[in-house]
Amino acid sequence: MNLKQLEYFVRVAELGSFTRASLALNIAQPALSRQIRLLEVELRHNLLVRNGRGAAPTEAGKLLLEHGRGILHQVERAQEELGRVRGGLAGRVAIGLPSSLARVLTVPLTRAFRQQLPDAALSIREGLSVELQRSLVAGQLDIAVLYNAQANADIEIAPLMTEELLLVQARPPGLPEDPPPGPIGLREVAQLPLVIPSRPNAIRMHVETEMANIGCRPRVVLEIDGVAAILDLVADGAGCALLSRNAVASSIRPSAFTTRAVEPALQTQVALATSSLRPSTLTQQATLELIRRTVAQGNSG
Repeated sequence: MNLKQLEYFVRVAELGSFTRASLALNIAQPALSRQIRLLEVELRHNLLVRNGRGAAPTEAGKLLLEHGRGILHQVERAQEELGRVRGGLAGRVAIGLPSSLARVLTVPLTRAFRQQLPDAALSIREGLSVELQRSLVAGQLDIAVLYNAQANADIEIAPLMTEELLLVQARPPGLPEDPPPGPIGLREVAQLPLVIPSRPNAIRMHVETEMANIGCRPRVVLEIDGVAAILDLVADGAGCALLSRNAVASSIRPSAFTTRAVEPALQTQVALATSSLRPSTLTQQATLELIRRTVAQGNSG
């Protein structure tokens, strides 16, 4: 058994597919299958069973998966310790950010990462909280920033910040930017045409829950899974949206929109999520602290 074969097996088992694993590992699928088969021959066990939906570990495979994760983690820790001898933390960290925060956090976070962890590599993926959580559990991400996340057997969460959702509308031509419009009641918002992400987007579910609590439901005219696309449609007059101040401020033309507070306030919880299946490396722990610091500096600014 060698570490490369073990890494290949763990990735196939976690992703549940030779096809997805070959893409993630950047290796041809026949070569990946051959390495897994060599591992099975050496260990004298079938480790994976193919089915109509992909591949799943056998009982022997589940046992090796548990050990394999620990072995690969220890290898990462050893590499980091050697990096510390050279004077800095090393390794690669993959982070997932929701679209509404990616434009705000990516540049300052990347800058801080390069300054504080020059020997480490950073990867940032933008997406919806549901997608990011799946990628975190599958091992494609080390850290994810999620909206309204719930801890479970697969992930651990820690509070990061609270964001308030505002009613976002197109600014009528000639309307001055100041003073901003006053607050609007949530029941009144329910009567407006909304451009909103599709279920099970965290913000969509939060809006529906809060409206249901007062006996109403949103009037959805368009379902769009992308902050930039939602804002483009709002600017074009397709409807209004419920987004954070960060989402509007980081848009291409924030002056094209008006924002109004909603009463009662629609507050979403933003959390840092890590996998409970794979302990964080020292580099990942340092990155978690960088994210907290970057968010704190952004909020204070």
